[in-house]
Amino acid sequence: MQVLVVGAGVVGLAVARAAARAGHDVIVAEAAGAIGTGTSSRNSEVIHAGIYYPPGSVRAFHCVRGRRMLYAYAQAHGVPHRKCGKLLVATRDAERAKIETLCAQAKANGVEGMTMLSGAEATTLEPALNCVAAALSPETGIVDSHALMLALQGDLEDAGGVVAFRTPVTGLSPDRAGWEVRYGGAEPGTLTVDAVVNAAGLGAQRVAAATAGLPPVRVPRLVLAKGNYFQYAGRPVFSHLIYPTPVEGGLGTHVTLDLAGRMRFGPDVEWIDTESYDVDPARAEKFYASIRTYFPALPDGALAPDYCGIRPKLTGPGEPAADFLVEGPAEHGLPGLVNLFGIESPGLTSCLSLAEDVLARLG
Repeated sequence: MQVLVVGAGVVGLAVARAAARAGHDVIVAEAAGAIGTGTSSRNSEVIHAGIYYPPGSVRAFHCVRGRRMLYAYAQAHGVPHRKCGKLLVATRDAERAKIETLCAQAKANGVEGMTMLSGAEATTLEPALNCVAAALSPETGIVDSHALMLALQGDLEDAGGVVAFRTPVTGLSPDRAGWEVRYGGAEPGTLTVDAVVNAAGLGAQRVAAATAGLPPVRVPRLVLAKGNYFQYAGRPVFSHLIYPTPVEGGLGTHVTLDLAGRMRFGPDVEWIDTESYDVDPARAEKFYASIRTYFPALPDGALAPDYCGIRPKLTGPGEPAADFLVEGPAEHGLPGLVNLFGIESPGLTSCLSLAEDVLARLG
């Protein structure tokens, strides 16, 4: 079977790899000139344990299963990663119940090793931390996302698959032979494939809307949530990731570490109408206030604008967070087509598990 995957982000590459290793003839159509230029390379590179997602949800299933698969894959393929652990902290007594609920939810999702700590126990682990209670997640880690995507691309190409860069998909039409694919770029044209996987991330709704025969009701709205990150100028003071109690629209301004040992804070949540990747230095003032609830010794002038990312959300401010939306022929009625919408966090963690799900939906 010839399979076209739209999008060379981490999920698209994982799907393409799985399909090629299953013996299919695979092409990845990527509108940009390199892999992972969108959401896949503009995130905190965290391997999530599976704490935040309702039991039984698609995100909970793929996060927990995908996390185990990702650690094994990174180990086997030499992808840099570290299981550094995370502290989810309550800085006020009013937040303690929320942390306890999330800890219980994580256990219900199958997350291993979750433990409630007192404030004193947490500050023994992290002396710079201020909190009244915390949940310790030893399974949380960090990964070099670009190295991961390069490994997935290498596996794909070793199995005979190819990536076509600067090849935006402009339309899809079902026909007797499968799917007619229209593409742009320097040499626009058409090709016919047996199956299509729409893993275009921020562009998934656009590709779906250009799919002939797909009912409009199967194309959800796209809501852009921009997250800004700020780099810490001093020496790192935490060895664990530090996450505050979640806030509306996200997980709060948290501490992430990279594999070089650098410490950064983010993301905040900024609801936007169009894609923009500028980080406004003025947003640092909001960062200082939120960070000092759990890191009171944060010095003035210690934050510098770093980078930002945009999540392809399906719900907006004040609305319940949407689940991952993965739809195949059973949902929309078109054979040989799978659409993935709203694959934001924990999409990186979930990529290998999602890939197996997509292949099963294609039959």
